[in-house]
Amino acid sequence: MRLIPEHERLIRIQLANQTLTVIESGTLRWTCRISTAANGAGERSGSGCTPRGRHYIRARIGEGAPLNAVFAGRRPTGEIWSPELAARFPDRDWILTRIFWLCGLEPGRNRGGDCDTMRRYIYIHGTPDTEPMGIPRSHGCIRMHNPDLLTLWTLAPAGTQVWIEP
Repeated sequence: MRLIPEHERLIRIQLANQTLTVIESGTLRWTCRISTAANGAGERSGSGCTPRGRHYIRARIGEGAPLNAVFAGRRPTGEIWSPELAARFPDRDWILTRIFWLCGLEPGRNRGGDCDTMRRYIYIHGTPDTEPMGIPRSHGCIRMHNPDLLTLWTLAPAGTQVWIEP
């Protein structure tokens, strides 16, 4: 897989202000609010934290899935999220619409061993639009409202670098 050079396209995630920005050829192209881990930043497996450092989009999952399609284990369940479905499963961690599966680029920090981002199943993914953005509430992933996620889908092919900064 060819990594897209940083001068072409980069996703920058800032944990401090809960934003995701797409930069292309050094120019801000798009930005939105996100929600990262309630447990803060950290790389260890089982921490429930959002990993920092340089990553890339290893896989894009969900092409053509309908808005609010529910995923479990990176596969569509056939369900479509609704308030009624949410009421039936109040403790479910909703992964909706699309998934960008991240892979770390820094051995010993976010790649390999007990800090491997990909083995931790860290994604950028959709979440119900009822969930607040700008507030850390995830279990480690980067959550986005579904319309924003679909915009990102058009801007970020596999191989796009993702920098997650404190």
